[in-house]
Amino acid sequence: MRYAKTPVRLAILSDIHSNIHALTAVKRFLTEHAVSQVIVLGDLVGYGASPGPVIDFIRREGWTCGLGSSDARVAFDVRVQSERRGVSETVLAWTRENLAPEQLEFLRRLPAGGRVNTPVGRLRYFHGSPHDPEHRLDLMMQERELETMAEQLGARVIVAGGTHIPFIRHVADTVYIDPGSVGLSLNHEPGADVAILELQGLRPKVSLHKVPYDYHSAAFDIMAWSLPPVIAEVIKTGRMG
Repeated sequence: MRYAKTPVRLAILSDIHSNIHALTAVKRFLTEHAVSQVIVLGDLVGYGASPGPVIDFIRREGWTCGLGSSDARVAFDVRVQSERRGVSETVLAWTRENLAPEQLEFLRRLPAGGRVNTPVGRLRYFHGSPHDPEHRLDLMMQERELETMAEQLGARVIVAGGTHIPFIRHVADTVYIDPGSVGLSLNHEPGADVAILELQGLRPKVSLHKVPYDYHSAAFDIMAWSLPPVIAEVIKTGRMG
């Protein structure tokens, strides 16, 4: 786990999925909103057509970043079993072939998650669940289960990704956040999802944002690289299937 300095305004991003058009638009948005720190929950790669540029962008910015499930499957060459074959594995195989050795090494060095000590208490972040980026955290589970997890993690803010759908839930003294997806949002509206946290006072303030970007160009890149056309359709509509 990594410790980071206390921010005043913090941005949470997740599931960029090789979409450099969405990522650059998000950078402009964050500059306008005076964000002091950015945390990326992982899944830098997968689905989109620009895995190398996305990794290089994150490295240049120096943003705090965790390991996502797609990152792990690419970086460690994990071949997915039958239920995950098809579109996902096709693109992940293409991604492995198109990344430079130093880009793969960057993915291999990403931590599973981390923590930030803030004025409202400890924030814990990870891609799927605290110890497994492949396992999605169910933020709709029973309140007592969420309270137990918060106690075990010692956290007042718990942030997880992987669903591609923005979500906020308050249970007791803890706020649970899924920021959605920068590069492959699935909340029925095209655009890049961003969560911004104001970490001052007695309770964090959370706002969810949909950042517009040139998703037609992102979809064109998918087709230009002969990647599965269904991905281009998802990017343009914000819907799966």
